[in-house]
Amino acid sequence: MKGTNSPVYQFGLKLILIFCLWVKVLVLSADTFTFRNISSVDGLPDLTVSTIYKDSKGYLWLGTATSVERFDGVRFKHYPVYGNNEKLKWVNVITETGGNQLWVGTETGLWRVGVEKLEPVYRDSIQGIVREILSDEKGNLYIGSGDGVWIRKADEKLERVILDARTLSPDNAVVAMCREKNGALWVFTKREMYWVSFDRKQKKHYPNPLMNDKEPCTYRGVVSIDDKLYIATLGKGLFCFDKQSETFSSFVDVGCNLINKLSTDGKDLLYLSTDGEGVAFVSVKQKKVVRTFRNDPLHGESLHSNSVYSLLLDRDGWLWVGFYQQGLDVTNYNSGAFSVYDYPPYFDSRNLSIRSICISGKEKLIGTRSGGYYVDEARGRYRFFAKPEIRSSLILCCEKFGDEYYIGTYGGGLYKFHPETMTLSDFVPSEGEGPFSNDNISCMAEDSERHIWFCTSSGLYCYDKQGKQLKHYTTENSSLPSNSVFYILFDSSGKAWICTNNGLAIWEPSDGRIRTDVFPEGFIHKQRISSIYEDSEQQLYFVPDKGELFVSDLQMTSFRYWSPSSLLFEKNLSFVVEDKDKWLWIGTNDGLYRYDKKEVFIPYSFADGVPNPIFFTCIPEIDEQGVIWFGNSKGLISLRKDWRMRENKNTYRVGISGVLLEGEEQDKALEETFPGQYRVALSCWRRHLTLLFSDLTYTDVPHTFYEYQWDDNGEWQRLEGKSELVFYDLLPGSYKLKIRRMGEPDSASVLTVDISMPMGYRLLFGGIALMLLVLAAIGYYLVKIRQRATAAETGVGKLLAEDEELEEEKKEKHISLTQEECEQLLVKVRSCMEIQKLYINPDLKIGQLSDKTGVSVYLLSYLFNHYLNSSYYDFVNSYRIEEFNRLLEKGEHTQYTLQALIEKCGFSSRTSFFRYFKKVNGMSPGEYIRKFDERK
Repeated sequence: MKGTNSPVYQFGLKLILIFCLWVKVLVLSADTFTFRNISSVDGLPDLTVSTIYKDSKGYLWLGTATSVERFDGVRFKHYPVYGNNEKLKWVNVITETGGNQLWVGTETGLWRVGVEKLEPVYRDSIQGIVREILSDEKGNLYIGSGDGVWIRKADEKLERVILDARTLSPDNAVVAMCREKNGALWVFTKREMYWVSFDRKQKKHYPNPLMNDKEPCTYRGVVSIDDKLYIATLGKGLFCFDKQSETFSSFVDVGCNLINKLSTDGKDLLYLSTDGEGVAFVSVKQKKVVRTFRNDPLHGESLHSNSVYSLLLDRDGWLWVGFYQQGLDVTNYNSGAFSVYDYPPYFDSRNLSIRSICISGKEKLIGTRSGGYYVDEARGRYRFFAKPEIRSSLILCCEKFGDEYYIGTYGGGLYKFHPETMTLSDFVPSEGEGPFSNDNISCMAEDSERHIWFCTSSGLYCYDKQGKQLKHYTTENSSLPSNSVFYILFDSSGKAWICTNNGLAIWEPSDGRIRTDVFPEGFIHKQRISSIYEDSEQQLYFVPDKGELFVSDLQMTSFRYWSPSSLLFEKNLSFVVEDKDKWLWIGTNDGLYRYDKKEVFIPYSFADGVPNPIFFTCIPEIDEQGVIWFGNSKGLISLRKDWRMRENKNTYRVGISGVLLEGEEQDKALEETFPGQYRVALSCWRRHLTLLFSDLTYTDVPHTFYEYQWDDNGEWQRLEGKSELVFYDLLPGSYKLKIRRMGEPDSASVLTVDISMPMGYRLLFGGIALMLLVLAAIGYYLVKIRQRATAAETGVGKLLAEDEELEEEKKEKHISLTQEECEQLLVKVRSCMEIQKLYINPDLKIGQLSDKTGVSVYLLSYLFNHYLNSSYYDFVNSYRIEEFNRLLEKGEHTQYTLQALIEKCGFSSRTSFFRYFKKVNGMSPGEYIRKFDERK
């Protein structure tokens, strides 16, 4: 078309490209993170989250409009704020002092977190609202209240600083504080700022000329970085105060002037939550917004609301966002050993299904199901290619040979990518039209003579660098088991191992022949193998399409099936690769693992930065710096250079968060005697113990891995995808249970279980023992006399003894129940439960069930414990879960709240319902309801 080469046209085109690039930068600066929402279906009782705090043990504490909630990643522990006025229960702040003592500030004053409830403190002195609490290294508390600043010293004495001489002035109502290293405080009321020095007994007022009395604006938060204060307001956005010049100025515009919360990393970044524009991260050095998180209706896993009331980027890299009436969002922002690769503004691999990778210095070629991506970081270049530019968008393999990349596709043949010109071309052999136009190209490799081998759906090809075909092996001209070739590995001896649809073959470099008759009996050569890997010890690892890993030496003299951990059972293996420490990385369709080839087997999950547990047959690459790159179903991930430091970042021990006795919560029964040391005391009549715990990594329960040991001499048992242990019929005595994250010995917590017997029973059994001792002595004396009797009398005595034993056996058989009797008894109990719906009574006891069925408590206990291998509580709760499912089928979950449904099913507490529901269905009620609605 005429005019396309005109200067005006070219200039306009450049403007459009610049605009598109600018838009893309904005899009990429907004959140591409996947947020998981935590709400009432997960156990959060109040969906307005006003403040968030993470304590020294790793527990997350949430302040809501009516309560304080402790969250361990699995379950909530509820601490209601007591009072008659619902509006005054709002939680403003939570902080911690030594010994893991938590303090809470609400609209009604200061509270201390006790074992079971919140305890009000200093009500005679600190009256009214508490919006800010700070602590120092000496254990002092600085309390910003409605009537000035209070200092609670370590000796529990109180001091007060009045900011305005007018006692009732609103300028005494503190809303925010910031503490300097010298101990001085910057104190903010709604519209005024003060500097307070306790050592000098001085204070100074700093009026802000930018605060116009005619415009509604109040201070909300303050942080200090170097010689400046950064001040959040509700009405005018961000202010900056220069401590040297003592001047105020407006700071970066974040797109919203209503800022609810402000925090910092103490170095460069400000973290802001806004009422309308989500979350913003601001760099004070660059003086600009560097990251935003907002609600995107088109992206279901974005931030759930832009009305953000609280925010915490914790020390472990988790970003927590609290909303008004929307619960809590969480994402893995900067946590773990792994990170998802991106190259802004051009490329972000997040949520891409990676099938092949090639890393060459600063260049990366990334193959996915939807096309190929080329990134050249050194020269700032990027290229994407897919259909119709190429015949197939599914990139199965890619390798760099010389200065060019070779790209194999599924059903679209083979291409060459020229990085200098950023162009693609078909691979055309020197002899002309080749066989690669519509083949599946699954793998490429280079031999010792630098010839290139291609695994295709029409056989195995070998070419030189000039494109001349040297060999083409098929089932017709060789012993190749199948023309469909998946993989080829040249081992350290130069021999090639070939994986086909019908098994293995070996190519010998000495004669250039393919052989299938060299495998010994019991080898894996008849199976379909997806890949092979050779480690530094010249061991070959064969990854089957299905089944266990197979290991062999190069000569096939020593080989075996090998399953280093039960964690690999029933999982499809994807790859094996060795790192520079000679540990193996094993990828599967349900997890990534690292193994020292001896005993230590470490799983990696979402908490470590792995976005998804699914890994395809994408062989990892190790670059020049030793960084390992993995193709994941949710992006290209790399093992950070500082991964060892990050791997050990989680210093928290496994948190034992609660115990249940006979199915009932018993907070007071659990005592933490020392960090990581717990004790629970039981009576001999309550020996059914359920232990609740969490690894405090805040990953999904199905991807958690533990080891536990019962008594010091017991073996370590593996526990996967569960966060509780149940022990039945424990005998009196003292037991020791150790539990830890798998592969992390330092994370172990120890629980001592003491089961005692009441003193009265001790005396009773002691008396019986003494009586038996006396009787034994008398018996011994009588036996001696009896020995003097005649042999005939002795024979009669033996016969009588045998008769007595026979009688005892008959009596024992008479007491036990046959299987038929148990089945009849079970039918009777089930009929009574179902017809009368006894289970909807939350206080149903086994004695009441006995009365209704006419079956003794003893026989019911025998039925549950020995015939059903269950407990009475599990039996009754199974009916309650079935009733819940019936209510869902009727659609009552659309008419009633979850709490109402729980009560209609007969559960006495929300916690019991959540625990048994997960036990039966393997997921939370919220997940279950969502999937139920999707099926509908």
